[in-house]
Amino acid sequence: MPQLANRQVLLGITGGIAAYKSAELVRRLRDAGATVRVVMTPAACEFITPLTLQALSGEPVHLDLLDPAAEAAMGHIELARWADLVLVAPASADFMARVAAGIADDLLSTLCLATKAPLLFAPAMNQAMWSNAATQQNLHTLTARGVRFAGPGEGAQACGDTGPGRMLEVPDLVSAAIGVFAGGLLAGVRLMLTAGPTREPIDPVRYISNSSSGKMGFALAAAAADAGAEVTLVAGPVSLPTPAGVSRIDVITAAEMHAAVMARVADCDVFIGCAAVADYRAAEIAPQKIKKTGETLELRLVRNPDIIAAVAAHRPRPFTVGFAAETNDLLAHARQKLERKGLDLVIANDVSRSDIGFGSDHNEVRVISAAGDGEPQNGSKQAVARALIEDIAHRLHATRAQTAGALPAC
Repeated sequence: MPQLANRQVLLGITGGIAAYKSAELVRRLRDAGATVRVVMTPAACEFITPLTLQALSGEPVHLDLLDPAAEAAMGHIELARWADLVLVAPASADFMARVAAGIADDLLSTLCLATKAPLLFAPAMNQAMWSNAATQQNLHTLTARGVRFAGPGEGAQACGDTGPGRMLEVPDLVSAAIGVFAGGLLAGVRLMLTAGPTREPIDPVRYISNSSSGKMGFALAAAAADAGAEVTLVAGPVSLPTPAGVSRIDVITAAEMHAAVMARVADCDVFIGCAAVADYRAAEIAPQKIKKTGETLELRLVRNPDIIAAVAAHRPRPFTVGFAAETNDLLAHARQKLERKGLDLVIANDVSRSDIGFGSDHNEVRVISAAGDGEPQNGSKQAVARALIEDIAHRLHATRAQTAGALPAC
């Protein structure tokens, strides 16, 4: 598995001769599995062209703080939410000083203030500038605020001086980026989840299904893999690429999905039922295409197996999370599902809304547990998935700790 698979790295480039290394850095970050977007300061554009970085990253390069092409012209917020990591390489003395002072007068410095993602700076400057008391104070300030630093290295510099201040070489910077994500919250955890719709055949050419795209389930699979889990994804019929590091099992019908899940449930620690499984199937499947013979056609339907209820009832029982995709009375229906099926959590989302429903790239969810209803979480499905996996991981570890600390009955 690529070590930065599914990670979204925002590479910031400031003014300095070391900016020439940033082109190779983009390539190597992508080789490690990351999606890379580039933000350049005006000074950086004097050393390397945006076109070069755009060609290497496959993404538009961002230059302007208020970009009319960005969502609501708020490019810094859009990018700040997108990034899993903000890597600034090279990070000049001027840039470090402005971020330390909280100055936000260009796109890169502004998004460093706006993002919740980790910040990793790769300093590059003259050795005297690096050793200056002001730069060292800025280094101390930024480190105290949680900014990570990679380097600088020592050696000959473009100005002819020798000493500390060289930007680290590209392989070292890629290793530093990988290190930010080391030790995932679900390391060693076996997680299985379902995603997408099911199709229940009526005859050889027709079926009953729903509008699920599978995007939320696939985002959860990617986030779980990123968190270190061993992930098995049981997917209904969707046209989505398998996330890196995920083992995928393709099924069509609810019965096939049920069989695939129950064959593996004893070997999983966490189960997430994100699939939109058809509740009913045709009692009889016509062997040939049904011809149009009248004004009406009656179908007799029978119940499909309840996959998540079967998982929750299994012994040994995994930590079991369900989804409640509702069009009305969202919280009430979600809580009923939690209690009726004996689940640990239910993720409630309103699929009647076109902006967050089936097929959308965004979602808004609430986590329902025996302890109460969580606050709404919204954003891209990738961002929501990461937040949910983090929440699930913390609850899983708390449950395990509680179980391990329980005294045996006398």
